[in-house]
Amino acid sequence: MATVHWGILSTAKIIHKIIPGFQRSAFADIVAIASRSETKAHDAAETYGIPRAYHTYEDLLADPGVDAVYIPLPNHLHLPWSLKALNAGKHVLCEKPLGMDAAEAETLIAAAKKHPDLKVMEAFMYRFHPQWLMARDWVREGAIGELRSVHTFIGYFKDDPENIRNIAAFGGGGLMDIGCYGISIARFIFNSEPTRVFSAMETDPVFDVDRLTAGVLQFENGLGTFTVGTQQVRFQRVQILGSNGRIELEIPVNAPPDEPCRLMLQREGDTEIHTAPISDQYTDQCDAFCRAVLENRAVPTPLEDALANMVIIDRMKASARSGAWA
Repeated sequence: MATVHWGILSTAKIIHKIIPGFQRSAFADIVAIASRSETKAHDAAETYGIPRAYHTYEDLLADPGVDAVYIPLPNHLHLPWSLKALNAGKHVLCEKPLGMDAAEAETLIAAAKKHPDLKVMEAFMYRFHPQWLMARDWVREGAIGELRSVHTFIGYFKDDPENIRNIAAFGGGGLMDIGCYGISIARFIFNSEPTRVFSAMETDPVFDVDRLTAGVLQFENGLGTFTVGTQQVRFQRVQILGSNGRIELEIPVNAPPDEPCRLMLQREGDTEIHTAPISDQYTDQCDAFCRAVLENRAVPTPLEDALANMVIIDRMKASARSGAWA
């Protein structure tokens, strides 16, 4: 079977989810990994049986045996390394959000158009998990009546000043790290774009990043809301409410790769508990991207979707500053 040969452009903690997921894919082969630390690169390569380790990202991009790169770098490095990867002739799967703002997303879109033979996609892995495909299908089939609202809650506690989520210059803060999920989820389920948005933020006085953010997205036929926090109890949940029913996802973002996920479907007074198949969402995402490469067809999530999400993030920031709808 044909495979895509991957390079991983970082040894960030998320690779411990990404690499096992990619290695489960029948369409992928991780052949190289790079880190600014030679020791970290070699340790990761040894741990996961990756043939080549590089201590500069440039060396990995120069490897002719690498077809595509996954970029899990801090937010402020997403655009520059995506551009360098394209210029090196590599397909790009980049962690969310795509850049620091909408202007950076537009820059990447323009660059990608100059390389029509290369695939570029933002890595919102949750969209590929069976539980989300089930939830989306229920909504479209009218299982909960007319869709009225989508509510997302995500929180964790991280007050380490060295953590990239707490560094403003790196694109830190709750909105960029997990608020982007709340925005993406509402757009995914409503299958449309909001007409206006509103946001309120609480900023950490030391880190100067938002540690608690709430947002509202007004769609033509309902509302999407989210609350995200980086200094609160670890919790996540999504509620999808319709005119005569609701859907609840217990683990909407960090679905485990080796356990089934439960969904609640409540309608007309009856509550059903459904189980989504066991699936690694990183494998699911990798499969979809690799098939787009191997079959030379469009990626499942176009860059225009990433730009739309980034535009809303920018508008949310503006709304929080002004105290008005944007």
